[in-house]
Amino acid sequence: MQIKSKLGAVVMATGALTLSLGAGSALAATHRAHDAWGRSNSPAVFVQSDASTGNTVSVYAREQGGQLVAAGTYATGGDGGQLTGSVVDHLASQGSLQYDAAAHLLFAVNAGSNTVSLFNVRGTELQLRQVIPSGGSFPVSITVHGGLVYVLNALSGGNVSGFYLDGQHLNPIPGSTRALGLDPNATPQFVNTPGQVAFTPSGNDLLVSTKNNTNAIDVFAVGRFGQLAAQPVINSEPGAVPFALAFEGDGQVAVAEAGLNAVATFKLNWDGTLTQTASVATGQEATCWLAADGSVLFAGNAGSGSESTLLDTPGGLSLSATTPTDAGTVDAAVTPDGRFLYVQTGAAGIVDEFQVGPGAALTEVGSVTVPTAVGGEGITTS
Repeated sequence: MQIKSKLGAVVMATGALTLSLGAGSALAATHRAHDAWGRSNSPAVFVQSDASTGNTVSVYAREQGGQLVAAGTYATGGDGGQLTGSVVDHLASQGSLQYDAAAHLLFAVNAGSNTVSLFNVRGTELQLRQVIPSGGSFPVSITVHGGLVYVLNALSGGNVSGFYLDGQHLNPIPGSTRALGLDPNATPQFVNTPGQVAFTPSGNDLLVSTKNNTNAIDVFAVGRFGQLAAQPVINSEPGAVPFALAFEGDGQVAVAEAGLNAVATFKLNWDGTLTQTASVATGQEATCWLAADGSVLFAGNAGSGSESTLLDTPGGLSLSATTPTDAGTVDAAVTPDGRFLYVQTGAAGIVDEFQVGPGAALTEVGSVTVPTAVGGEGITTS
């Protein structure tokens, strides 16, 4: 759906940089399938480096057994950034790299440049189409739904700012920016900046996690023209440090609570309030990141170097297993078919590759080291 028609708006001049990078330094396996134009159509995994000397996205072809094969590295046209106090995740966030399967577009934040990059995706090949200001300071997370895009900017008290897609270009939505009103001087930065912005599956609401800076999940109603309610419904979680968000198959909201080292699930009510339905401790340290596949949740534990598997069944939410990873477990992504999980680990910039078996058991099938990605965050799949 083109949000242009929804907004009834004339395309605005963005003054954005448009840059074509071609095939980049493609190193893909020769057996990979191609379409009629010779372009790769292999399933891919995309990983953001967040390098301060020049942010990049590394692309990997996914083989049948789940192993990753390097297919190219592409400059975003911006720089990464690092929050004070952060170690293995310089953005201290989830969702800094997002893939829109319907539009074949990839979105990346450039925290050090206060910009967002938009790539066209053809299999394992990227073409940079646009670099546009993020609408605030230090963008750390991005979310996409039906032609609407919202960016979470982490510094100066935090804000969210909206855009609409016109073809393969982003255009700011006039009057869409909403300040979060967080304390800009709270330290250390990495636990006091907001963690994630996410549309609900319906697209009717936009959620923001604030971590230790108010310990809340803010819920904004989304209007018919893509603008947000003037004020959010603030759902307070004292001491929980809500970090990452994920949505289960039934629409429930799952939250990684770094302050409690736990995962909690919530029902989102019609009025924007959240009602907790379950909570389970992981028994690990720095439980901050979440990936969901239906009723299965994978939680990344940065302090323990592990991934927790949780199952949400009619009998309740339960911890199923804890699987070691490389050091500094951060973001993760499940393939659309649910067969593989890729876990980004920031201590050495490694992505661990896991096959998801019966009962969501994880079996490691390999790993890759991503160029210049120590401390990086942002991973997604096609």
